[in-house]
Amino acid sequence: MVLLEALNLEVRYGGISAVKGISLAIEPGEMVCLIGANGAGKTSTLKALARLLPSSGEIYYGGEHIEKLPAHALISRGLALVPEGRGVFARLSVAENLDMGAYHRNDKDIESDLQRVFQLLPRLKERQHQLAGTLSGGEQQMLAIGRALMGRPKLLLLDEPSMGLAPLMVHKVFEVIRDIAAQGVTILLVEQNARLALEVCSRGYVMESGQITIADKAEALAADPRVRAAYLGE
Repeated sequence: MVLLEALNLEVRYGGISAVKGISLAIEPGEMVCLIGANGAGKTSTLKALARLLPSSGEIYYGGEHIEKLPAHALISRGLALVPEGRGVFARLSVAENLDMGAYHRNDKDIESDLQRVFQLLPRLKERQHQLAGTLSGGEQQMLAIGRALMGRPKLLLLDEPSMGLAPLMVHKVFEVIRDIAAQGVTILLVEQNARLALEVCSRGYVMESGQITIADKAEALAADPRVRAAYLGE
Protein backbone atom coordinates (compact mmCIF):
# COMPACT_ATOMS: atom_id res chain seq x y z
CA MET A 1 0.00 0.00 0.00
CA VAL A 2 1.26 3.47 -0.90
CA LEU A 3 1.22 5.94 1.99
CA LEU A 4 1.68 9.12 -0.08
CA GLU A 5 1.21 9.54 -3.80
CA ALA A 6 1.25 12.63 -5.98
CA LEU A 7 0.04 12.50 -9.57
CA ASN A 8 0.71 15.31 -12.04
CA LEU A 9 1.44 17.74 -9.21
CA GLU A 10 1.89 21.31 -10.39
CA VAL A 11 2.65 24.46 -8.41
CA ARG A 12 2.57 27.91 -9.94
CA TYR A 13 3.58 31.33 -8.65
CA GLY A 14 1.58 33.63 -10.88
CA GLY A 15 2.79 32.91 -14.38
CA ILE A 16 5.80 30.91 -13.22
CA SER A 17 5.53 27.12 -13.02
CA ALA A 18 7.72 25.94 -10.12
CA VAL A 19 6.61 22.30 -10.13
CA LYS A 20 5.69 20.93 -13.55
CA GLY A 21 3.38 17.96 -13.27
CA ILE A 22 5.53 15.59 -11.23
CA SER A 23 4.47 12.21 -9.86
CA LEU A 24 5.97 10.38 -6.89
CA ALA A 25 5.00 7.71 -4.39
CA ILE A 26 6.20 6.63 -0.93
CA GLU A 27 5.38 3.39 0.83
CA PRO A 28 5.02 3.02 4.62
CA GLY A 29 8.35 2.74 6.42
CA GLU A 30 10.40 4.09 3.52
CA MET A 31 12.98 6.84 3.72
CA VAL A 32 13.01 8.63 0.37
CA CYS A 33 14.99 11.68 -0.70
CA LEU A 34 14.32 14.44 -3.19
CA ILE A 35 17.55 16.03 -4.38
CA GLY A 36 18.32 18.84 -6.80
CA ALA A 37 19.85 22.28 -7.15
CA ASN A 38 18.52 25.48 -5.59
CA GLY A 39 15.35 26.56 -7.36
CA ALA A 40 14.55 23.07 -8.67
CA GLY A 41 11.15 23.07 -6.95
CA LYS A 42 11.89 20.78 -4.00
CA THR A 43 10.55 23.05 -1.25
CA SER A 44 7.49 23.94 -3.32
CA THR A 45 6.82 20.22 -3.70
CA LEU A 46 6.94 19.61 0.06
CA LYS A 47 4.75 22.63 0.79
CA ALA A 48 2.21 21.47 -1.76
CA LEU A 49 2.15 17.96 -0.26
CA ALA A 50 1.61 19.52 3.19
CA ARG A 51 -1.11 21.77 1.68
CA LEU A 52 0.74 24.97 2.48
CA LEU A 53 0.69 25.93 -1.19
CA PRO A 54 -2.16 25.63 -3.68
CA SER A 55 -1.50 23.10 -6.41
CA SER A 56 -3.16 21.19 -9.22
CA GLY A 57 -3.05 17.45 -9.75
CA GLU A 58 -3.90 14.71 -7.29
CA ILE A 59 -2.46 13.95 -3.85
CA TYR A 60 -3.35 10.80 -1.95
CA TYR A 61 -2.37 10.19 1.66
CA GLY A 62 -3.38 6.86 3.18
CA GLY A 63 -5.63 6.32 0.19
CA GLU A 64 -7.52 9.58 0.81
CA HIS A 65 -7.66 12.55 -1.56
CA ILE A 66 -6.08 15.42 0.40
CA GLU A 67 -5.51 18.16 -2.18
CA LYS A 68 -8.61 20.02 -0.98
CA LEU A 69 -7.89 19.66 2.74
CA PRO A 70 -6.43 22.54 4.77
CA ALA A 71 -2.93 22.07 6.16
CA HIS A 72 -4.06 21.81 9.78
CA ALA A 73 -6.33 18.87 8.95
CA LEU A 74 -3.32 16.78 7.94
CA ILE A 75 -1.60 17.02 11.32
CA SER A 76 -4.18 14.85 13.06
CA ARG A 77 -3.93 12.41 10.14
CA GLY A 78 -0.22 11.97 10.83
CA LEU A 79 1.44 14.12 8.17
CA ALA A 80 3.94 16.67 9.50
CA LEU A 81 6.37 19.08 7.85
CA VAL A 82 9.64 20.32 9.34
CA PRO A 83 10.15 23.46 7.23
CA GLU A 84 13.32 24.85 5.73
CA GLY A 85 14.84 27.33 8.15
CA ARG A 86 13.39 25.49 11.17
CA GLY A 87 10.64 28.01 11.98
CA VAL A 88 10.69 27.72 15.76
CA PHE A 89 8.72 30.13 17.95
CA ALA A 90 11.67 32.23 19.07
CA ARG A 91 9.97 33.91 22.06
CA LEU A 92 8.59 30.68 23.46
CA SER A 93 10.58 28.24 25.53
CA VAL A 94 11.75 24.89 24.20
CA ALA A 95 9.03 23.16 26.25
CA GLU A 96 6.36 25.54 24.92
CA ASN A 97 7.49 24.90 21.34
CA LEU A 98 7.14 21.16 21.92
CA ASP A 99 3.69 21.71 23.41
CA MET A 100 2.70 23.49 20.20
CA GLY A 101 3.45 20.30 18.30
CA ALA A 102 0.68 18.58 20.24
CA TYR A 103 -1.85 21.43 19.99
CA HIS A 104 -4.41 19.25 18.20
CA ARG A 105 -4.23 16.41 20.72
CA ASN A 106 -6.35 15.88 23.81
CA ASP A 107 -5.24 12.37 24.74
CA LYS A 108 -3.44 11.28 27.89
CA ASP A 109 -0.16 10.28 26.19
CA ILE A 110 1.24 13.74 25.53
CA GLU A 111 3.52 13.69 28.58
CA SER A 112 4.89 10.25 27.73
CA ASP A 113 5.52 11.39 24.15
CA LEU A 114 7.34 14.44 25.51
CA GLN A 115 9.60 12.17 27.53
CA ARG A 116 10.29 10.07 24.41
CA VAL A 117 11.29 13.24 22.55
CA PHE A 118 13.59 14.17 25.42
CA GLN A 119 15.10 10.68 25.30
CA LEU A 120 15.69 10.97 21.56
CA LEU A 121 16.90 14.59 21.82
CA PRO A 122 18.48 14.99 25.28
CA ARG A 123 19.76 18.48 24.45
CA LEU A 124 16.15 19.66 24.40
CA LYS A 125 15.56 18.34 27.90
CA GLU A 126 18.63 20.21 29.13
CA ARG A 127 17.34 23.43 27.57
CA GLN A 128 13.59 22.97 28.00
CA HIS A 129 13.18 26.26 29.90
CA GLN A 130 15.39 28.27 27.53
CA LEU A 131 13.90 30.57 24.88
CA ALA A 132 14.00 28.87 21.49
CA GLY A 133 15.45 31.96 19.84
CA THR A 134 18.61 31.67 21.95
CA LEU A 135 19.42 28.12 20.80
CA SER A 136 22.11 27.34 18.27
CA GLY A 137 21.09 26.52 14.71
CA GLY A 138 21.54 22.81 15.30
CA GLU A 139 19.53 22.92 18.50
CA GLN A 140 16.73 24.78 16.73
CA GLN A 141 16.72 22.10 14.03
CA MET A 142 16.39 19.42 16.69
CA LEU A 143 13.59 21.42 18.30
CA ALA A 144 11.72 21.69 15.00
CA ILE A 145 12.00 17.92 14.56
CA GLY A 146 10.93 17.30 18.16
CA ARG A 147 7.94 19.61 17.75
CA ALA A 148 6.83 17.63 14.69
CA LEU A 149 7.24 14.34 16.58
CA MET A 150 4.86 15.58 19.27
CA GLY A 151 2.10 15.29 16.66
CA ARG A 152 2.77 11.54 16.34
CA PRO A 153 3.47 11.63 12.59
CA LYS A 154 3.23 8.63 10.33
CA LEU A 155 4.90 10.63 7.56
CA LEU A 156 7.53 13.27 8.22
CA LEU A 157 8.47 15.76 5.49
CA LEU A 158 11.94 17.19 6.20
CA ASP A 159 13.09 20.25 4.26
CA GLU A 160 16.87 20.86 4.25
CA PRO A 161 17.64 19.72 7.82
CA SER A 162 21.39 20.24 7.34
CA MET A 163 21.15 23.80 6.02
CA GLY A 164 23.50 26.20 7.77
CA LEU A 165 24.77 23.66 10.28
CA ALA A 166 28.35 22.83 11.20
CA PRO A 167 29.51 19.36 10.03
CA LEU A 168 29.42 17.89 13.53
CA MET A 169 25.86 19.08 14.07
CA VAL A 170 24.83 17.76 10.64
CA HIS A 171 26.08 14.35 11.76
CA LYS A 172 24.05 14.55 14.98
CA VAL A 173 20.88 15.68 13.21
CA PHE A 174 21.11 12.82 10.72
CA GLU A 175 21.67 10.35 13.55
CA VAL A 176 18.35 11.54 14.94
CA ILE A 177 16.68 11.20 11.53
CA ARG A 178 17.92 7.62 11.24
CA ASP A 179 16.57 6.87 14.73
CA ILE A 180 13.17 8.29 13.79
CA ALA A 181 13.06 6.15 10.65
CA ALA A 182 14.06 3.08 12.68
CA GLN A 183 10.99 3.68 14.85
CA GLY A 184 8.77 3.20 11.79
CA VAL A 185 8.12 6.81 10.76
CA THR A 186 8.06 7.23 6.98
CA ILE A 187 10.30 10.08 5.79
CA LEU A 188 10.47 12.22 2.66
CA LEU A 189 13.72 14.17 2.83
CA VAL A 190 14.65 17.22 0.79
CA GLU A 191 18.38 17.74 1.14
CA GLN A 192 21.01 19.66 -0.82
CA ASN A 193 23.75 17.43 0.57
CA ALA A 194 23.01 14.77 -2.01
CA ARG A 195 25.77 12.43 -0.86
CA LEU A 196 24.42 12.34 2.67
CA ALA A 197 20.81 12.00 1.50
CA LEU A 198 21.65 9.04 -0.70
CA GLU A 199 23.58 7.39 2.13
CA VAL A 200 20.61 7.39 4.51
CA CYS A 201 17.71 6.83 2.10
CA SER A 202 16.62 3.72 0.24
CA ARG A 203 15.25 5.52 -2.82
CA GLY A 204 15.48 8.93 -4.36
CA TYR A 205 14.13 11.34 -6.93
CA VAL A 206 16.23 13.91 -8.78
CA MET A 207 14.44 17.16 -9.51
CA GLU A 208 15.55 19.68 -12.12
CA SER A 209 13.71 22.83 -13.18
CA GLY A 210 10.44 21.69 -11.64
CA GLN A 211 10.52 18.19 -13.09
CA ILE A 212 11.61 14.78 -11.81
CA THR A 213 14.28 13.65 -14.23
CA ILE A 214 15.56 10.48 -12.52
CA ALA A 215 13.99 8.10 -9.99
CA ASP A 216 15.82 5.04 -8.68
CA LYS A 217 17.23 3.23 -5.68
CA ALA A 218 19.70 5.33 -3.71
CA GLU A 219 22.71 3.19 -4.57
CA ALA A 220 21.86 3.39 -8.27
CA LEU A 221 21.55 7.17 -8.09
CA ALA A 222 24.88 7.43 -6.24
CA ALA A 223 26.51 5.47 -9.08
CA ASP A 224 24.75 7.36 -11.90
CA PRO A 225 27.31 9.49 -13.82
CA ARG A 226 24.76 12.30 -14.23
CA VAL A 227 24.11 12.48 -10.49
CA ARG A 228 27.80 12.15 -9.64
CA ALA A 229 28.70 15.01 -11.96
CA ALA A 230 25.86 17.35 -11.00
CA TYR A 231 25.41 16.72 -7.28
CA LEU A 232 28.33 14.73 -5.87
CA GLY A 233 31.12 16.97 -7.17
CA GLU A 234 32.73 14.32 -9.32
